Amino acid sequence: MGTPVARVVVVGAGVIGLTTAVRLLEAGHRVDVLARDLPRETTSVVAAALWYPYRALPEERVTAWGATTYAALVALADEPGSGVRLLEGTEVHAAPAPDPWWAAAVPRLDRVAAPPGYADAWSFRAPVVDMPVHLDWLRGRVEALGGTVTRMSLGALPRPAAEEVVVDCAGMGARLLAGDRSVAPVRGQVVHLAGVELDRWWLDAAGPTYVVPRSEVVVVGGTADEGEWSRTPDLGTATALLQRATRLVPELAGGHVVAHRVGLRPARPTVRLEAEGRVVHSYGHGGAGVTLSWGCADEVRDLVAELVG
Repeated sequence: MGTPVARVVVVGAGVIGLTTAVRLLEAGHRVDVLARDLPRETTSVVAAALWYPYRALPEERVTAWGATTYAALVALADEPGSGVRLLEGTEVHAAPAPDPWWAAAVPRLDRVAAPPGYADAWSFRAPVVDMPVHLDWLRGRVEALGGTVTRMSLGALPRPAAEEVVVDCAGMGARLLAGDRSVAPVRGQVVHLAGVELDRWWLDAAGPTYVVPRSEVVVVGGTADEGEWSRTPDLGTATALLQRATRLVPELAGGHVVAHRVGLRPARPTVRLEAEGRVVHSYGHGGAGVTLSWGCADEVRDLVAELVG
């Protein structure tokens, strides 16, 4: 006998929802993705999308999900059109720092000489994801496997019928749909620069300040504004973050701004990934949606298998 299959409704079409849908489809389930915002309208499209466990807990589960996702993204780097590539980069610190708690999730992390003005630094090879390209690839994969992606504004999570499972990947929407007031926005603003050629990423968690090259632009950030709902870019903030980033990476001075973007990270004290009846919740990934996407998708797939087994 084969593995039991179900009709699964995935709520949310950001990177968490789409990777989850892919894994469920690969397991043989019938999957429909419902979302108010289509993939290129989600917070995911704003992400600088450097693999890095930012604003996500608990440490042990995040490290495991991150390691699984790291391996999946490394494999996708060989997939034409996936939008994934691997780049070396450096994280700097103003004071001496211990190894990061998530260090076990990466194959290698090397201590390096800190640049002028910094006391400590390490480098590692990380997946970097061009999110507009990657979200298109994920949607194409969902549809190629027989799934659907439909715009639908929901006032509550659908009630699963006897043979159905609902998977809640609604991000900030879980505040309403799951009635979870612990989900709160952490506003992130970035600038896209053109005219700069970089072959590595840079990160200073203070700020936060990050410089992440994509195929056509360099994403420069950022902010971490707790509880701020505005999606309107602030030009003063953009000027300040560019100044910080240019101190870290002087080459940015030769670029020109082509876009301002704002996204609301769906933060929560801990990621919620658990079954509640025939609903599986997967939200609260903070600034680490891309970083945890495939690891969480695998766990959701396993939970769904238990529900329908």
